[in-house]
Amino acid sequence: MSKEIRTEAVNQLFEGIMTLENIEECYAFFADICTINELLSLSQRFEVAKMLRDKRTYLEISEQTGASTATISRVNRSLNYGRDGYELVFKRIEPSEE
Repeated sequence: MSKEIRTEAVNQLFEGIMTLENIEECYAFFADICTINELLSLSQRFEVAKMLRDKRTYLEISEQTGASTATISRVNRSLNYGRDGYELVFKRIEPSEE
């Protein structure tokens, strides 16, 4: 498989994900498409990103999530130099402060 992320197969996957309507549908789909470890790794990265955003230390993050410093560093790089995907999602799931 090519290293390019923008492929027809990835487009189809994302289109499929966008059809999911609730948490239960997400659980069903992701349980089928991912191994338990893959899903736990994705959720761990998301938790690490939230903690980095809250200015938690690598040590705190590692102790609370079990993530390696390599994983924490990779997520930190994505937060600082990525495409703002984490930030986009965080803004959408945070309660409105109106």
